[in-house]
Amino acid sequence: MEALLNLWHATGIANFTFPALIMIAVGCLLLYLAIARNFEPLLLLPIGFGAILTNIPLAGLSDPGGLLYYVYHIGIDTGVFPLLIFMGVGALTDFSALIANPRMLLLGAAAQFGIFATLFGAILLNYVPGFEFTLQDASAIAIIGGADGPTAIFLASKLAPDLLGAIAVAAYSYMALVPIIQPPIMRALTTPEERQIKMPQLRTVSKKEKIIFPLMVLSLTILFLPAATPLVGMFCLGNLMRESGVVDRLSNSAQNEIINITTIFLGLAVGSKLAADKFLTIETIGILVLGALAFSIGTASGVFMAKGMNKFSKSPINPLIGAAGVSAVPMAARVVNKVGLENNPHNFLLMHAMGPNVAGVLGSAVAAGILLALVG
Repeated sequence: MEALLNLWHATGIANFTFPALIMIAVGCLLLYLAIARNFEPLLLLPIGFGAILTNIPLAGLSDPGGLLYYVYHIGIDTGVFPLLIFMGVGALTDFSALIANPRMLLLGAAAQFGIFATLFGAILLNYVPGFEFTLQDASAIAIIGGADGPTAIFLASKLAPDLLGAIAVAAYSYMALVPIIQPPIMRALTTPEERQIKMPQLRTVSKKEKIIFPLMVLSLTILFLPAATPLVGMFCLGNLMRESGVVDRLSNSAQNEIINITTIFLGLAVGSKLAADKFLTIETIGILVLGALAFSIGTASGVFMAKGMNKFSKSPINPLIGAAGVSAVPMAARVVNKVGLENNPHNFLLMHAMGPNVAGVLGSAVAAGILLALVG
């Protein structure tokens, strides 16, 4: 009888708790969004599966000595995984549109306004009973507004590791919802005439310019914001490998094998932080609300900046491209192009939108560096 009792206590059925079951259901929801709805499947699938694994009773996958424990410690705690992802993203990025029209840097910068507006919002939320966000917590939450998953994970791992799971899920969820969130904001802030504005064709960018650009960006970062060098430096390394044309094997590896393998373990590591005792809190609700607010403000500020630039620019600027200043590459640029085509079937804005889109990647990395320097 005692043996049977011991066997019963060793089963999952006897040890499941209601909060753990809720988190397993959350993991299944993320799997559904990834598989059935195709929402950021490369990250939401491993994150969802990691959430299921970490909430299995007695398995100990996230406990010291468990697989997920070491994956998190080696890749997230050290900051290695987000940096490797940034190297791969750099190798996948073409800066031609930004180099041809450097003014688009202003749109990438304007879209980061949502980050700093949400920073104050998170601090003000402390006046609501049940919320206790430190300045470090608020900074990590605010970076969701940059719509850059690796940057959000990198900053959260440094400033607010206990909130990493909620921040990562919010960041990637809102990135996946770009086609749903952004168009209503874009239409509300622009007139039909503005959405029909055609922009002149971009000039051809030379190979020399493409090689000099990442080196110049890295030099400026080293001089003015060294705290952002890890993110910007790996991004520039990947881009230089791409544009130099002499290390195609390394560039291809960064674009494929390295970023793919890292993405698997990054997702599992983030999922390991979706334990019931960490995720099922009132702070998680606050993070989700603030993340949506940050993303919406970032989109709106980019559009407003583009509207202002159009008024004072000699060449026309379609205000829609300001929404691409958030760094959800290339989805935000595709959404801009889609909304533009709805108003003018002959108005192709994709290449123009890629300028502020890649500028947004740099902008979110710089914003993370500023926050890290101020409160880290």
